[in-house]
Amino acid sequence: MSTGREPHASVRARVAAGNAQATGMPRRYFLALDQGTTSSRAIVFDLAGRPVAVAQREFPQHYPQPGWVEHEPEDLWESQRACAEEALAQAGVDAGSGEVAAVGIANQRETTLLWDRRTGRPLHRAIVWQDRRTAGACEALRAQGVEPLVAEKTGLRLDPYFSATKLAWLLDHVPGARAAAERGELAFGTVDTWLLWKLTCGRVHATDASNASRTLLLNLHTGAWDEELLRVFRIPAAVLPEVRDTAGEFGMVAEGLPAAGVPVTALVGDQQGALFGQACLRPGMAKATYGTGTFLLLNTGAEPVRSKNALLGTVAWRLGGRLTYALEGAVFVAGAAVQWLRDELKLVQSAAELDALAASVPDAGGAFLVPAFAGLGAPHWDPYARGALVGLTRGVNRAHLCRAALEAIAFQTTELLAAMERDAGLGLAELRVDGGVSRSEPLLQIQADLLGHAVVRPRVNETTALGAAALAGVGAGVLAPEEFAAHWAEDRRVEPRAGAGEREARMREWARAVERSREWAKDFPSS
Repeated sequence: MSTGREPHASVRARVAAGNAQATGMPRRYFLALDQGTTSSRAIVFDLAGRPVAVAQREFPQHYPQPGWVEHEPEDLWESQRACAEEALAQAGVDAGSGEVAAVGIANQRETTLLWDRRTGRPLHRAIVWQDRRTAGACEALRAQGVEPLVAEKTGLRLDPYFSATKLAWLLDHVPGARAAAERGELAFGTVDTWLLWKLTCGRVHATDASNASRTLLLNLHTGAWDEELLRVFRIPAAVLPEVRDTAGEFGMVAEGLPAAGVPVTALVGDQQGALFGQACLRPGMAKATYGTGTFLLLNTGAEPVRSKNALLGTVAWRLGGRLTYALEGAVFVAGAAVQWLRDELKLVQSAAELDALAASVPDAGGAFLVPAFAGLGAPHWDPYARGALVGLTRGVNRAHLCRAALEAIAFQTTELLAAMERDAGLGLAELRVDGGVSRSEPLLQIQADLLGHAVVRPRVNETTALGAAALAGVGAGVLAPEEFAAHWAEDRRVEPRAGAGEREARMREWARAVERSREWAKDFPSS
């Protein structure tokens, strides 16, 4: 079976040949495939990183039992294939003429697939990163005392979130799967590996270091699959994909598919893709993606950082064989707090209305919303915490509550970044933000005031796909990381207006509010 590898120079040669074929001024594009949890997207970018065309398709979610979340693997592939075809058509790009330099893939992480190497048929639905079916398996491993080993080697927590226990579940629950895997007949992959397999018609079974670092099976220090971890999770090595650089030669898109003949030159986990797309290429640079929750990543450079605040250590990317690391943390509820005020309390009809109301008052009138609807993540890690609205007086109105919701996003982000700075010993210069909630002007000012640093929103907000496209350019040898960083452009920069004393007082008040939400459900398991 071919590995799909080619000398780096051959990719550059094909790109140059494509330029030569083009008539008039050469048109060069990158195709980014952005495979997410609820939808697939494809975006065509030009060489300057400007989006030219975008296509998006949702696909079904499956919930066979409470706490279980699954996707049909063919839904992931077919929706992504259709998006690629549609985006190329919208852009008027003929992939066969050499107009497309390379394909890059960014993907939902940790989601676990298992398929037959010979037929390519999945053995089961994909088990999604949100799935909690292996919580008991994680508890059993924790009772065996393996969590310190796992944390030291992987930088992660022993949690159903990650891929290893999901894969073990598939091997144990699909009849004959474990024996077939040990015979080398099955292939495991996260979503990047599955899409690459499909794009190359089964010629390439590989992943990149950023995705591999989310499995609980990769040694964070060596960048390789770890034999001891494989024994802990009972995973046969024969099922694993090859771990490669994030940007490099993965293989060619097969005939009959959109972008046929174009090299796939980047695979990257979605949050790491956004970190690269935000040009956070130096240690101490950080990005926050404000979505339903908030994902924060801080570039920590060439050495992994062992967190003292229960943050995650992860591979940001591997380029030229050299690993770059990041600290990662998540705020469980960000934009979801805005949705709650809109959909459940009916205080507003849109996010724009909420922003206008929040901007109409100078503060939240003493009110604090702690949106611990699903517990608190780092740095608290309190699954028993529940949402709290405190500090209410008769003068608090809906404008104050709208502002309190935005402040809650900013408070949580500030807490998490402070923990990252302590862990890494790095000082933040600015925070680069993206995601849907980053369009909120009041939020950006509140965030800057609490951080005491500038908050910067990029001109291209599709940072995950942009990161995949830029890394594809790096992998194809037509773009250097520094060149991409030089072209990164800001849309909005918000400087802090508050002084240090005010920031510190506000964070102390927030800490008091958080304390009132802590362990609320511990004695009331049903709440």
